[in-house]
Amino acid sequence: MATSKDISPNNDTKPAHQDVLFENVKVRRMWHEEQWYYSVVDVVGILTESEYQTARKYWNKLTERLKTEGVDQLVTICHRLKLPSSDGKSYFTDCANTKGLLRIIQSIPSKKAEPFKQWLAKVGHERLQEISDPALAVDRARDYWQQHGRSEKWIQQRMMGQETRNKLTDYWKDHEIKEGEEFAILTNIIHQEWTGLSVKNHKELKGLSTQNLRDHMSEEELIFTALAELSTRKIAETEKATGLSENKVAAKKGGNVAKNARVDLEKEIGKKVVSDHSFIPKKLK
Repeated sequence: MATSKDISPNNDTKPAHQDVLFENVKVRRMWHEEQWYYSVVDVVGILTESEYQTARKYWNKLTERLKTEGVDQLVTICHRLKLPSSDGKSYFTDCANTKGLLRIIQSIPSKKAEPFKQWLAKVGHERLQEISDPALAVDRARDYWQQHGRSEKWIQQRMMGQETRNKLTDYWKDHEIKEGEEFAILTNIIHQEWTGLSVKNHKELKGLSTQNLRDHMSEEELIFTALAELSTRKIAETEKATGLSENKVAAKKGGNVAKNARVDLEKEIGKKVVSDHSFIPKKLK
């Protein structure tokens, strides 16, 4: 299918990747351009009640038919975004926003079409509620972490860290940094500098695949991550860093501030801050 170029999402902004369930079946989605984009193959699998490979073949044939029907708007509605697969790796996958999915659903005869449309409307409504009242998003995040056994102390630190992160990404947006790949580059520089590990390697250390790294950090890791990102923003503001090159310098300096603090703490307590601990049950690792 002819779509826009492949797009790599940033590593850790507003829930870049987040699975949702329709009748206990997982639908992968990615936050992109201020809206959710859903895996088309996942949706096709639900509507046709078929396994992944069969759904993918169905989608390939459907795209050819849609082209003959002159549905050119799918070229702009669909994007290829990197989503995690069952093997733990991420691959570029055809994704569509709500408008695109509704058009695709029209072309698939299915008894699940109407229930899925209603589900899609509900999911979209929840997002609209969060936009008009951001406190709802905060409450949902808190409920999610509580359900997964996180302590109130951990939750407070996680939320404070997210606020620090949001202020940094707001600065980047206002100073010629592109969401997606450039956000990921800067995030990785900060992380590499203070931990000595790339984001990918840190996830591997903890035995993570598609999970959000920050959701599996210890309290200490969250604090030092926040310090690194706070320092990066303050340095960038002081130096009026604009564009990727200048913000790379600020990211390295900010990460180094947290690195020095980490090394000092480790000398005092006699153990490493960066650990292999995660909240995944050991039997699932």
